[in-house]
Amino acid sequence: MSSILSTDFLNQSDVKIQHTECFINGEWLPSKSGKTFATINPATEVEIAQIAEGDAEDVSHAAEAARNAFDTGLWSKMDARDRGRLLYLLADRMEQEMTYLAALETLDNGKPYQDSLNVDLPLAIDCLRYYAGYADKIHGSTIPIRGKYFCYTRREPVGVAGQIIPWNFPILMVAWKWGPALAAGCTIVMKPAEQTPLTCLRLAQLAKEVGFPDGVINIVPGFGPTAGAAVVKHPLIDKVAFTGEHRTAQIITRESAETLKRLTFELGGKSPNVIFADADLDAAAQGAYIGLFLNQGQCCCAGSRVFVHRSRHDEFLEKLQSLTKQRVVGDPFAAETQQGPQVDQAQFKKIMSYIEKGKQEGANCVMGGERVGEKGYFITPTIFDGVRDEMSIAQDEIFGPVLSLLTFDDKEEIIHRANATFYGLAAAVWTRDVALAHEFASRVRAGTVWVNCYDVFDAAAPFGGFKMSGHGRELGEEGLRAYTENKTVTLAL
Repeated sequence: MSSILSTDFLNQSDVKIQHTECFINGEWLPSKSGKTFATINPATEVEIAQIAEGDAEDVSHAAEAARNAFDTGLWSKMDARDRGRLLYLLADRMEQEMTYLAALETLDNGKPYQDSLNVDLPLAIDCLRYYAGYADKIHGSTIPIRGKYFCYTRREPVGVAGQIIPWNFPILMVAWKWGPALAAGCTIVMKPAEQTPLTCLRLAQLAKEVGFPDGVINIVPGFGPTAGAAVVKHPLIDKVAFTGEHRTAQIITRESAETLKRLTFELGGKSPNVIFADADLDAAAQGAYIGLFLNQGQCCCAGSRVFVHRSRHDEFLEKLQSLTKQRVVGDPFAAETQQGPQVDQAQFKKIMSYIEKGKQEGANCVMGGERVGEKGYFITPTIFDGVRDEMSIAQDEIFGPVLSLLTFDDKEEIIHRANATFYGLAAAVWTRDVALAHEFASRVRAGTVWVNCYDVFDAAAPFGGFKMSGHGRELGEEGLRAYTENKTVTLAL
């Protein structure tokens, strides 16, 4: 494996940190408690900045601001095209500031700068523009009911949306949450992940600069058990959208019961990536490589269980290893880097523990499995062969650059094994047989099925999971439904 361990990381002072406080009702404010916490550069393990540590008091202040902006009609009753125009302006402003936002994202998250600039930012901008165009196209319907009545429905904003986002795609998750909520007319109280708050805070300032009214967007950085829990419980917040672990979603479900909040969850996965004997192995190997190692393996839909037909195993493994050996790990600001560090020390330790479990349980670590360097949370891209379904590395979501390779013999067997998980976020199949591809897509219980491709995303295509991978959908028209209520109006004629 190629590795660049540059000690000449971009100096943190080269990326100016402009916002570290809570953003509430259009103002930058310290936390009520005065507490702060450090956000760390995962490539150097050096503190970037101290961030305001919000808690229940700050969330309450933000919820009141969001409630007032919604209830007075400042936002929810604004002309829909004007809401769309502001979303367009925000997207344009992000485009003007792409290099800075990408650098800020890489500094805080550790992903390669080239990925932040060429993947995450364009997808986030496109998402906001997609929903900007939808703002004035949220329609009800007319219904022919019995009698002399005129009956119609209206789709109205759900109200104040609490949004809790993860650290793996910080700026993209902001766009996925803000786009449909703002297009629908909701106001927002957002808690960014404590590991990666910087780009979310910057986007709040950009939203203010382009003209979003005060109180429409509110950001409270902090920790899950304090700030996150307060978002879930607050009576002025009507809905919670959460992306993260299924265990946290279970807590949110219990804690939100008293206020019966509307809930949408986009959770984890252990996605099967299935390669049949007739597949184009070059394309399949490239798809498996990207499907697992993208974003340091920190993707909820990562194709972490790669099943290859027994007759093609050796050839496929050779191609996959050839690609993986060329992967450059190191300084995320270097142009040649393809893999940066894991997001933080806790994630690094978790991944390394699973690598050790894989070895202990009898899987064959044919590549990687080691720390890179002495500073930063870098791990070599890792491939385990000879994996069995019952092994921990084949059952648990590792959320790191660890690929499990398994073999299969026939269609019925692999469909059963692909479904033998309590997750159901994504799956992929590689075959030249069109009928087989459609049968696989219909029988595998996953919210997204890719055929002869992997990690293809578009703002128009709904994304979400079956089973313990969540409920509700993000993106597309489906993503808007989560932020609206359906009202029936019946008029006597």
